Amino acid sequence: MDSRLRGNDRPGLSDETTGMLLGLIAVAIFSLTLPFTRLAVGGGSSGAGMSPTFVALARALVAAVLAGGWLAWKRAPLPPRSALLPLAMVAIGCIIGFPWLTSIAMRSLPAAHGAVLVGILPLATAVFGAVLAGEKPSSGFWLMASIGSALVVGFALRQSGGSLHWADLAIFLAVLLAAMGYAAGGRLSQTLGGQHTICWALVLSAPVLLPLVAWLCRAEGAQLAAASPAAWGGFAYVSVCSMFIGFFFWYRGMALGGVARVGQVQLVQPFLSLLGAAVILGEALEWPTVIFAIAVIAVVGAGRKMQVKRG
Repeated sequence: MDSRLRGNDRPGLSDETTGMLLGLIAVAIFSLTLPFTRLAVGGGSSGAGMSPTFVALARALVAAVLAGGWLAWKRAPLPPRSALLPLAMVAIGCIIGFPWLTSIAMRSLPAAHGAVLVGILPLATAVFGAVLAGEKPSSGFWLMASIGSALVVGFALRQSGGSLHWADLAIFLAVLLAAMGYAAGGRLSQTLGGQHTICWALVLSAPVLLPLVAWLCRAEGAQLAAASPAAWGGFAYVSVCSMFIGFFFWYRGMALGGVARVGQVQLVQPFLSLLGAAVILGEALEWPTVIFAIAVIAVVGAGRKMQVKRG
């Protein structure tokens, strides 16, 4: 195994605990993705924004430039041929699919509503982790994951009055693609390294992204010029933090703690997103949110103690 992944980075902490802490840092970064995406696309009253397609693809291209610089600085060797398929899955799921679909959804859905739907991501990640990463969660683990997911979906239905918006389907598809990319990347990170995994996935996406973004810049020049400072600020966050920095912590955490277990930290992401939406967008934060947050955090704590056999 790569020497970067032997042991942990903090004396006195197990690899599993270190992985959970790194995953929590990543989730805190990712939790602001939907509020800042809503700013970037001009959702709500955030002012003139950019098109969802531009936000999704251009943010990935910006991150790819940063990733290329990091790989050059590290003088990283080319990834082995065996890594190309999982890197492609990361690119399709996390770099293109999730950003594009959530950007579309954020034109019409409040960030708070989208955030709670993303709450099913831990369960989806565990499913893909079992399929792609060879992990074998116990029945108790699956029970806690299912309860947590049911809580956040129930919360979403409560907020929307018992029915789902058409854009909800885009969110659910985005979640499936992200879970695939998380699981494939988490598995690959055990040998390639977390930073190298996301950076190579971004760089390999660049030849597809560059001509598309260039065309969008030409076709949507007037709209981009009219975009508000708030929209550009949202775009900067999702490009640098959500698409680049957050994945350094995320894939390193999954490499140490396992895909399924570290993935459960995502159960607290919707509620961090709700707080972010309240602060950044001024969306209402109601008391039932606190109750659901406490319940979900309790489920995460219980799931943390359940056995997960790693392949």
